[in-house]
Amino acid sequence: MELFVIGIVSLLAAGLTLFSGFGLGTILMPVFSLFFPVPLAVAATAVVHFANNIFKFGLMSKQADWRVVARFGLPAAVFAMAGAGLLNLFDRMPLLTTYELSGRNFEITAVNGAVGIIIMAFALLETWPRFQGLAFAPRWLPLGGALSGFFGGLSGNQGALRSAFLLKAGLSKEGFVATGIVSAVIVDAARLVVYGMGFMADHVAQSGEMLGPVVVGTLCAFAGSFAGKRLLQKVTLRAVRAVVGAAMFVIGAALIAGWV
Repeated sequence: MELFVIGIVSLLAAGLTLFSGFGLGTILMPVFSLFFPVPLAVAATAVVHFANNIFKFGLMSKQADWRVVARFGLPAAVFAMAGAGLLNLFDRMPLLTTYELSGRNFEITAVNGAVGIIIMAFALLETWPRFQGLAFAPRWLPLGGALSGFFGGLSGNQGALRSAFLLKAGLSKEGFVATGIVSAVIVDAARLVVYGMGFMADHVAQSGEMLGPVVVGTLCAFAGSFAGKRLLQKVTLRAVRAVVGAAMFVIGAALIAGWV
């Protein structure tokens, strides 16, 4: 069941990200969290996200503006490692509290609470029209990289911030996309190193269980990116974004409450 759900969501998310304003990781991470502990869900999403962007990197890296990559991507890498380290710290914190509801016991943890709050916040931001038009001057690129990388490392949510800071960097349409892809690859590589040295080593058995879902998610993401470019260009996705945002908000609340 989990393979089917993850595959379908990866397929749809990879296609929709071309038009909806959401990133693949933003949509996929909450779904992984339904089947795995939150830190492993973030790591699994990072692997799928990394593989999908490596594919795009091979196609578009020559069109990237490497001066912008240096100003944005390098701070993003450093702070992605910091965010990933903080996620590891949250994972090691003791249980906060438990409660009973309808005869069932639920646990509230620091890692679920932190990631749940971030998911809810980004769900609101990415469905807020004023945020969609937000763009920062080029002088703020290093700050944008730091913020994007930090939240990418902590929760996997980075695409919206990355776009807001790259929009006014003086890039062509192709350069904007390619520079964003290169920056995302840098962030994913940096945070995966920390994940591998941290909580993934603490969850060896469950890390092995992620292999199938990650492979399925990656292959379906490739297929979704390929199909989305051809089949969804005439589709209006305002309603889709609203539905996805609402679903993210609900899953974030469920994480905080200990229901997931």
